[in-house]
Amino acid sequence: MNAEIIAVGTELLLGQIVNSNASYLSKELALLGIDVFNHTVVGDNDKRMREAVKIAEERADILIFSGGLGPTQDDMTKQVLADHLGLPLAVDKATEQKVVQYHADMEREMSENNRLQAVVIEGATVLKNETGLAAGMYVEHEGKKYILLPGPPNELQPMFDNEVRPILAKLTEDSDQLVSRVLRLFGIGESQLAAQLETIIDTQTNPTIATYAEENEVSIRITGKGQDQDQCNQLIDQMEKQVRDIVGDYIYGVGSETSLAQVVRDLLVNKDYRLTAAESLTGGLFQSSLVNIPGLSLNFIGGLVSYSEGIKESVLGVSEETIEQYGVVSSECAEEMADKVKEMFDADIGISFTGYAGPKEVDGDKAGIVWIGLAVTGRETQTYYYHFGKDRNGNRKRSVLTGFDLVRRLLLELPSQKK
Repeated sequence: MNAEIIAVGTELLLGQIVNSNASYLSKELALLGIDVFNHTVVGDNDKRMREAVKIAEERADILIFSGGLGPTQDDMTKQVLADHLGLPLAVDKATEQKVVQYHADMEREMSENNRLQAVVIEGATVLKNETGLAAGMYVEHEGKKYILLPGPPNELQPMFDNEVRPILAKLTEDSDQLVSRVLRLFGIGESQLAAQLETIIDTQTNPTIATYAEENEVSIRITGKGQDQDQCNQLIDQMEKQVRDIVGDYIYGVGSETSLAQVVRDLLVNKDYRLTAAESLTGGLFQSSLVNIPGLSLNFIGGLVSYSEGIKESVLGVSEETIEQYGVVSSECAEEMADKVKEMFDADIGISFTGYAGPKEVDGDKAGIVWIGLAVTGRETQTYYYHFGKDRNGNRKRSVLTGFDLVRRLLLELPSQKK
């Protein structure tokens, strides 16, 4: 069984948004043992959409559409497909009530075109939209399967996971199952990773292993094939052990949604440590990334953005002598920043960031030079030097992730303080 993904939306063709739905759907279909041989992107045009559907029907068993289910004039996916299949449209009463209630709850006047989000192809299995309004659909017609999903990823992904996956699992229940596990790594590049895992990659059969480069980090996907999930997981466990024996020092977590900030949060909470930060070039990005994750109020009570030299002195308390002798971008300044902020917020761990974000040189120093300080109660304060690139925001993001990784490694060493 194979599928074709048809992404609908002129904005995709214009490059205004990235077609992340196709990537997500391909990965999820692979886990179900469904091959995807083609991706199609088509604009909001009746004629071209019909042509795309006809071509896809010739080469795929399952056609999965993303986008074009909304209330505006250019949302025409279900209308075009219904006409193509010769099936009428109907109103799904449950979805219609949800649309009406939503506008009432929000105290907004509802225009009649909003009811279009409740229109479905007659006879379709209606797919509930837990995070939006437009209903999805599953249609079987003359041996083909058609799945219509909303365009916003925050609506499409839960709908696929909760509504579509069980349907497709039944279609493929007689096939071998595929299970994947994603390992997240930081501090190693994809080429270096591939080189270190070369022997495993060259001899892989089942499970298979693949490396992926992502922004500032890399991941490893291990995929096992077997009669059931238990058999697949046993195969994956064996492969993961081999991988960890080689590059385990760089692996910070498991799961495609895992982040360094989440791992640090869990370690802080589980080991009962309090963290604070003094940021210069990162401008609060470290702290913002940390508080994006709930459940940290007892372990992170605050920090300081000391962007200017004057604030480093007058508020944070870095000595004038340190700044005059060594400069604000120095090991000495990073050390004092970490010490002072840890003392100011009565924390167990203080981290500091100072450097030249770029893109230009400053006083002859290259862009991308970064010092990170790490102060820990009962230990000597350490500083770490890095030289990243010229991309200003890229340097800030890289600095923050590096800081999280330093804290992660530190917390793994420290004993638990929980009573």
